[in-house]
Amino acid sequence: MAELSTAEVLARVPHRPPFRFLDEIVELDDEHIVATYRFPPEADFYRGHFPERPVTPGVLLVEAMAQAAVVAHGVYLLAKTLPLDEVARGLCLFTAANVEFASMVPPGERVTIHGRKMFLRRQTLRSAVEMTGSDGRLVCSGTLAGMRVPA
Repeated sequence: MAELSTAEVLARVPHRPPFRFLDEIVELDDEHIVATYRFPPEADFYRGHFPERPVTPGVLLVEAMAQAAVVAHGVYLLAKTLPLDEVARGLCLFTAANVEFASMVPPGERVTIHGRKMFLRRQTLRSAVEMTGSDGRLVCSGTLAGMRVPA
């Protein structure tokens, strides 16, 4: 069992570009995580969403929140109770979302994701999550859950 650093947790998040929406983990402990991501203006999805005024798709905002508050935080928490090779062999399945949107994220914006553990039991993590824009405005918030399953 191990206490992983933020760099070790980030390295163990299974997502890779172009579908990784975490640049940095700023804070991490048993109760919360704070992470950041900059949506690159050259990302292919902006060409079609919406061509005259590109906006980051809401499903990708939810995915970024899930990668931070469920996957990365889950890796950190599970590493405290399971051997690292067992954590790595599992997959985190996104199981529930209830998210409300408050504002848009334009291409190139850096967002900050704040996740707070609501509960972790039977390898299921439920978190209260909030995303803010670079100016501090609320982008979206809600609850997300995921569970570890053997791969």
